[in-house]
Amino acid sequence: MLQPRIAHRFGLSLSKATPIYTRSTSLLQRPRTLPGRQFTSASTLRKPAQPSTLPKDEETFVPQPLGRPIGFSAPPHPGENSGSAKVKKDYSGMTLKERNLAKRADLVEKWGTNYFRDFKNIRKYREGKTFVANPRIFKKDVAMYFPNLHGDTLEGSGKDTTNVLKGKVSVVNLYSSAWGEAQVKTFTGTSENPALHEILKESEGVAQQVDINIEENTLKAWIVQMFAWRLRLTRKKEDWGKYFVVRKGVSQMVRESIGALNGRVGYVYLVDADCKIRWAGSANAEGTEKDDLVKGLRRCVEEIRNPQATSKPRLVLKNGGTHKTETSA
Repeated sequence: MLQPRIAHRFGLSLSKATPIYTRSTSLLQRPRTLPGRQFTSASTLRKPAQPSTLPKDEETFVPQPLGRPIGFSAPPHPGENSGSAKVKKDYSGMTLKERNLAKRADLVEKWGTNYFRDFKNIRKYREGKTFVANPRIFKKDVAMYFPNLHGDTLEGSGKDTTNVLKGKVSVVNLYSSAWGEAQVKTFTGTSENPALHEILKESEGVAQQVDINIEENTLKAWIVQMFAWRLRLTRKKEDWGKYFVVRKGVSQMVRESIGALNGRVGYVYLVDADCKIRWAGSANAEGTEKDDLVKGLRRCVEEIRNPQATSKPRLVLKNGGTHKTETSA
């Protein structure tokens, strides 16, 4: 049994002790500050602006005129780029390490060309302008070919662009979004470029305008197909076959060959009767680009109507100095 003095002292210590729940609450409420450190306003806590890590050539990027023809070296044929045959990459003959490295490189290439990179380029490069249109059309003998694209039209399914472009001068609008469609209208819109439509009207049967809407997203392609009736109301019946909805076959190689590097930006091409790209523009029309397109269209129409007048004579040396005059477009 406890002695009276010991019990008295023990009772006093219990009465003076702080309850456990009180101590835990006080610890939660007590501000925890580090010794020697004082808090300041939020503005002073912000990190100073860091210098940009982007290369200087990207920060000061200025689109340049096309220095050479774009397109394919071989003429297009109906049925190409239909996307029906899926090519599976062959990794046979590689070791396990080499196979993994090759697959990793393929994934890096795939994710390096994604949706967000395209939007970054729109912000950085004057709304996605990849290049400035060439002031003059490319000569016919050096121009390269516009590829065949396979898709559905307002007239029917399973159509090829080559069958529509062959034999006529075509102003081709290429886009994949409402943003891109608005951009091509700055080149070819009725109110934006009335002189272009005046030539198209005067040259009916020789010149035409073709729209290619690339919709690789299944849902978006289904929505376009569902509202196709509305698109038909805005076009003459004979123009229904000149509006394409392409869902497959537009590979990265095709885009790079025709300069359509940004999938969200609109592009305009002047394609002659042989499916050769004679002129090209990107994003919004700037400077004299609309006038250059009109001049190029008029020139290509003249090449069909009067091929002799548009051919220029040139002097060729043959047979040890004998002069012979030939013509070239």
